[in-house]
Amino acid sequence: MKSNGTPEQVVLLKKRIEYLREVLDMSVEEVASRVGISPELYVSYESGDEDIPISIIYTISSVFGVDPTEILTGDTPKVEEFSVTRKGTGIKVKRYEGYDFESLAFNYIGRNKEPMLVTISPTDETPDLVSHSGQEFNFVVSGKIGVTIGSKTLFLSEGDSIYFDANAPHGQFAVDCESKFLTVIDIAE
Repeated sequence: MKSNGTPEQVVLLKKRIEYLREVLDMSVEEVASRVGISPELYVSYESGDEDIPISIIYTISSVFGVDPTEILTGDTPKVEEFSVTRKGTGIKVKRYEGYDFESLAFNYIGRNKEPMLVTISPTDETPDLVSHSGQEFNFVVSGKIGVTIGSKTLFLSEGDSIYFDANAPHGQFAVDCESKFLTVIDIAE
């Protein structure tokens, strides 16, 4: 999938990943192997030719031993006891056309879950399925979403939720109107 993040976001993200790999003196092949992808796919992510799925960003951050916030923003989380994120002040990440993330706990040091508010717009395209370690929880805040897990698609309306094994290929899509859902995913190995 060609990148649809803002050009500045894509360039900075790629530079941070490349910089960390080089500082850690890791080869492309080593990082790709530890992430579980081919070296060619890793190079396409690092070069910015392909958009990096959010799950791969988490895996890369784990391989590099840094918080995903550092890769996404260049900043380091600052708080240990608790983190408050006021409405609309989370880190916004646009990864795909019509699919926006807002990280809600980006400033908490050592978190093992990533809560995000996801806003998705209806599209005629089938979502790319992703998989990552751990488990995932989705709660529909507004609208209606379809959740594909493996070969099954379930439809959830406002107030509905789903919890699943994130190792299974999965993806979400809006049904009929812009929709929002809270997702909480594991980020710790």
